[in-house]
Amino acid sequence: MATSGQSSFDLNIDDIINEAYERCGQRAMGGYDLKTARRSLNLLFSDWGNRGVHLWKVSLNEISLVAGTAQYAVDAAVSDVLEAYISTTALASDNANTQDVSLTKIDRSAYAALPNKLATGQPSQYFVDRQTTPQILLYQAPDASTYTTLKFYSINRIQDATAYNGQQADVVYRFLPCMCAGLAYYLAMKKAPERIQAMKLIYEDEIKRALEEDGQRTSLYISPQSYFPNVS
Repeated sequence: MATSGQSSFDLNIDDIINEAYERCGQRAMGGYDLKTARRSLNLLFSDWGNRGVHLWKVSLNEISLVAGTAQYAVDAAVSDVLEAYISTTALASDNANTQDVSLTKIDRSAYAALPNKLATGQPSQYFVDRQTTPQILLYQAPDASTYTTLKFYSINRIQDATAYNGQQADVVYRFLPCMCAGLAYYLAMKKAPERIQAMKLIYEDEIKRALEEDGQRTSLYISPQSYFPNVS
């Protein structure tokens, strides 16, 4: 039996909205129906930001270090910084001689306890101040003599749905089922309250599977801690 030979299935925003309305036993008639569905879809994306790390939204970024400057703003689309390191080269110039040094992420309390936050030297720690536009604060403030670039992996916000025809959601294919189920649940709260419970159960089941699959398949090694008490 011949197959299509294609693996490119995707849905436009209007397809996602129509699918969600059909699950609610209704049809999108245009106008306000489309507007309220798009608003619900963007709220759904915001909720996903509270549900963990989505691997397709992780990206590697860089900022040029400035001697004596400890605080650096990142793009407003960044939700959080996962890992960071300082480097001797920019991303475009990485080569066999590039040297990287990993930084330790600390929390607000640990950063506040540092006695001299603007002491200069080679940074070893960083704190992410998660404001509307996140800030990365390094300790120590870089002298930028050897390590000139801050590189970091960020988890970014899902891009907004702003149009209908022709625009696709900023979502990978494996999350399409839970996106349609989630939008149907959100629309049921407004359009079909008798289906809320059923839509919620389907949505939570779909997103649970998607989040479980959206992980890195690496080995985990756990070693017991050895303890040798002093013997007199």
